[in-house]
Amino acid sequence: MNKTALSMLFALSTAVAVTACGADASQAPLPATPVGTTGATALPATGAAAAVTGTFNITPQNSKIEWTGAKTTYKHPGSFTSFSGKIDLAGPVEQGKVSVDIDTPSIAAAVDPTIGAMIEKLTGHLKSPDFFDVGKFPKASFASTGIKTGGDNGAPYTVSGNLTIRGVTKPISFPATITASPTKVDATATFTINRKDFGITIGGKPEDPIKDDVEIRLTIHADKG
Repeated sequence: MNKTALSMLFALSTAVAVTACGADASQAPLPATPVGTTGATALPATGAAAAVTGTFNITPQNSKIEWTGAKTTYKHPGSFTSFSGKIDLAGPVEQGKVSVDIDTPSIAAAVDPTIGAMIEKLTGHLKSPDFFDVGKFPKASFASTGIKTGGDNGAPYTVSGNLTIRGVTKPISFPATITASPTKVDATATFTINRKDFGITIGGKPEDPIKDDVEIRLTIHADKG
């Protein structure tokens, strides 16, 4: 018996068996097609979360870029009040990209009533060539090069990228918490940088030197563009 005859016999016997059992042939299960073979169609997993995609613009009115520098005797907190940026997502957060531009003339020491007018003097000094030299370098920036899951102290993510201050670009990495939805992205991070890496080398008074490490605190909110 040839192959064609065998196939016809098998089909006939299957139909007879289904009819004999009283089953509706239209309800008989279709043979499974292995995933990965030609013509196979993989169905989406039930309950799978939709990918978050698009460009999210950072909103300065409800975001913060803060810093704290210190001498031996005193800590000086402050912030940048003018900045812009965006977060581009094409699925998981790990595939995202972040870019931020900071207007360095917007640097401001935090108001502290215990030291009064010293705040204005300090803000002016921070804008000078001793520190940010804002006349020559009016912009600082950050551009991410990668985001991975996990981070220091149990942080959900680690963000890596290039930070540019005073025209000097250095790679940095820091732990971050990032949450994304179809309409917004929120992120927070606290980390330190070494000011001397960016050419800020002023030493301060011998009896009260300026510390090298500067703490950076980010509270970022971005809305879908």
